[in-house]
Amino acid sequence: MKAVSCLHSTLEVVDLPAPRPAEGQLVLDVLRCGICGSDLHAKDHADELTEVMAEGGYHDFARSDTPVVMGHEFCGQVAERGRKVGKEFRPGTTVVSFPLLRAHGGVHLTGLSPKAPGGYAEQVLAEAALTFPVPNGLDPATAALTEPMAVAYHAVRRSEITGKDVAIVLGCGPVGLAVICHLKTHGVRTIVASDFSPGRRALAQRCGADVVVDPAEESPYEAVPAGQRGLTELPALYEVGVGAMEKLRRLPGWQHVYRVADRLGGTAPKRPVVFECVGVPGMIDGVIAAAPLASRIIVVGVCMGDDKLRPAMAIGKEVDLRFVFGYTPLEFRDTLHLLADGKVDASALVTGTVGLAGVAAAFEALGDPERHAKILIDPAGTATAP
Repeated sequence: MKAVSCLHSTLEVVDLPAPRPAEGQLVLDVLRCGICGSDLHAKDHADELTEVMAEGGYHDFARSDTPVVMGHEFCGQVAERGRKVGKEFRPGTTVVSFPLLRAHGGVHLTGLSPKAPGGYAEQVLAEAALTFPVPNGLDPATAALTEPMAVAYHAVRRSEITGKDVAIVLGCGPVGLAVICHLKTHGVRTIVASDFSPGRRALAQRCGADVVVDPAEESPYEAVPAGQRGLTELPALYEVGVGAMEKLRRLPGWQHVYRVADRLGGTAPKRPVVFECVGVPGMIDGVIAAAPLASRIIVVGVCMGDDKLRPAMAIGKEVDLRFVFGYTPLEFRDTLHLLADGKVDASALVTGTVGLAGVAAAFEALGDPERHAKILIDPAGTATAP
């Protein structure tokens, strides 16, 4: 079969043996596979990621000196079933799959390990237990977005955001745009999106952002409607606290009133939920410094290098910092059905498609945020440029 191999930062179409399914596995004919930001980074900086993953105990991540077939955002048709695979996966069934694979005595990251070749190929292996039939005739291009949309769905769920909260999304690449799509579906009434790129800001509006800003011209925190802004300076919080207590202490049994107000959330300052979707050094510390007091910060962007922050700043402002990664199998399944049922509209994300011969050109094109957001690979296609 044809596949795109990455070796020493070079992408090349090669011939590889067709995969064979082990017990409980499927061979899929790949219909579409998305190019992820982690793929872009792994192409040139795989060894940095390998070191980080090894510290976490996983020693089979992609290396620059070992050929790897990337691609973990794929939709395909069942071509062959291994033993003990259920009848729901008849040949020809269109499916998406959670990108983990049993192979070589362990479980490996599909498309991010040489031991689990990914979807930049005509065929890919998948675990039947982690594979889901595509419902409602959902088109393969949209179904292939299940994986990145599941990342965003997990981030929104972990944020515990409500419809009344203000959401601020920093960075409108594919992950930020996916977060905006889910926030809109979740019923969040005020979504502020920030990106330097005019093209990305336009896509953010298509995905549901209510306010878009160029951070070079305007702070996303100041772009929040006046009545919904939080306190940004500690002296203002101190003044509010002292003033409130001056009034409360005039009441008999003031502590009981305070307890009721506290239980109902009336004593906490207004604060946004901030989604950091950029993932470059300095972003986390910058958000902590600029965001209102008591902000909840969800770190979605994956910073591949070393970073630093000032704990005293985070402590003094009492920010809530949450890191997110991946998704659960149930979130993956539910994301697929949200897309298939039309409850989440991710149509704005896909900006181009290439065949296997066009993957290298697609990687280059994705370096320009004005040109593309998400490019899909169609292994049967002939396009050499997105």
